[in-house]
Amino acid sequence: MPTPIKQFQVTFDCANPPERLARFWCELLGYEIPAPPKGFATWQDYDRSLLPAHQGEGFACVDPTGVGPRLYFQRVPEDKTVKNRVHLDVRVATGLTGEERLAALEAECARLTALGATRVRLLRADADYESCIVMRDIEGNEFCLD
Repeated sequence: MPTPIKQFQVTFDCANPPERLARFWCELLGYEIPAPPKGFATWQDYDRSLLPAHQGEGFACVDPTGVGPRLYFQRVPEDKTVKNRVHLDVRVATGLTGEERLAALEAECARLTALGATRVRLLRADADYESCIVMRDIEGNEFCLD
């Protein structure tokens, strides 16, 4: 029987500097930028040590509690052209229902819009699902406030 995976990383492709998108997701999730590699005072120092073709091509952020997955952002040459097949559900209203849930979702949506996210639409509760808000990050990647 295979050993179960205990950790995984979520990787985002991006067109603009990966650090910008990483810092957006740090704000969204309460994540942090990890310490630079041993021997480097800053990430900029580390980046300057790379070959010019590799400078600025990646950046990461981590959950300070160590529970959530590491997020990695890598620059790619092509633009995003279609809807994501996988997206993150950011759980901001767990256990809330009705108007209380909507208020929590709207408050977080307003905070993230101020950071550069885009609101796509509100999906209202039905017989099977609670309300959620579909959004896009600063590079157009879809995610849901749930």
